[in-house]
Amino acid sequence: MAALAQQFGGLKCPPISITKNNKSSNSKNQYHPRKRSVISAAALAIANAETRERMKLKEMFEDAYERCRTTPMENVAFTIDDFHDALEKYDFNSEIGTKVKGTVFNTDANGALVDITAKSSAYLPVREASIHNLKHVAEAGIVPGLREEFVIIGENEADDSLILSLRSIQYDLAWERCRLLQAEDVVLKGKVVGANKGGVVAIVEGLRGFKSPAEELLDKEIPLKFVEVDEEQSRLVLSNRKAMADSQAQLGIGSVVIGTVQSLKPYGAFIDIGGINGLLHVSQISHDRVSDIATVLQPGDTLKVMILSHDRERGRVSLSTKKLEPTPGDMIRNPKLVFEKAEEMAQTFRQRIAQAEAMARADMLRFQPESGLTLSSEGILGPLTSDLPAEGLDLSDTPPAED
Repeated sequence: MAALAQQFGGLKCPPISITKNNKSSNSKNQYHPRKRSVISAAALAIANAETRERMKLKEMFEDAYERCRTTPMENVAFTIDDFHDALEKYDFNSEIGTKVKGTVFNTDANGALVDITAKSSAYLPVREASIHNLKHVAEAGIVPGLREEFVIIGENEADDSLILSLRSIQYDLAWERCRLLQAEDVVLKGKVVGANKGGVVAIVEGLRGFKSPAEELLDKEIPLKFVEVDEEQSRLVLSNRKAMADSQAQLGIGSVVIGTVQSLKPYGAFIDIGGINGLLHVSQISHDRVSDIATVLQPGDTLKVMILSHDRERGRVSLSTKKLEPTPGDMIRNPKLVFEKAEEMAQTFRQRIAQAEAMARADMLRFQPESGLTLSSEGILGPLTSDLPAEGLDLSDTPPAED
């Protein structure tokens, strides 16, 4: 083993030659002064061209500035005098009350700028954007690009710009509509928004109207009719009683109406039927016993009810869902079925009422032959008949009556 080690130890390996690789690497990183000088010359040429272009533009601007400063109207066919003459010939009526067409081109929190093809733009304040109170003109659909008819209501002294309004136009339209509704004697909805010692204020068609006091109606929508419409005096008088009277006239016994549960009491539920409060007594909810009304009805529920009775003098309306049940207890178990069959069941109820009334009249006529009517064996009313022959009787041979 020692001799073998000495043999390996005496071996010498020649060094690995990397001359080729080093030469290749050096050739890549070799400095070429000629190539760099060509690139520098090209860059310098581009820079010189840009400098010349900038100098040329600078000279053009300086020349234009000098001409504008010294001879601004040279070679210009349209002079300042011509411009002023054109403005004088342009007929634009800017009197207050004049209606103009305009296009909205900008809006902000305070209003909108409107192009009305005048010397300057006009301004629409947010308070004049609608008959209703707004926080931003966009709430009234006023956005850039909208073209609308405005009315001039003033002038801004600071810059002579005109102040526009849509509110004034809408007021005129609202008064006109109120006059038409009054002429047609229409019942419409109005929201009560305020109250004082004399009455309450309701909003109708965007206008504030006055009616007799009823503070419990505050913030509610109620049926109203016009009593007086006077635009010149800004006087709009409304009547809830007149509207209610017309509505009540349509409440026939046995008719089906849609109502909304207003409140629950131990004895029944108050139902709003078009501005009129009717009572649905607990005994008239269902044929089955209802121990707790809240298990069947809740405030805000919409339902169909039948008019059971109507006391116009006292303003009381009695309602029923019991009479609308196809089978007893349906109002508790399946109210949807009751409402679906409501008209059909009400028709049956009205027929029974009509038959009962006819029988009552027949009973009265049975004991009143002087009425000229009689009741046949079939129960049909008809004219009073006689068993005498058509040619009559010959009474000439009839012996005189004895004393």
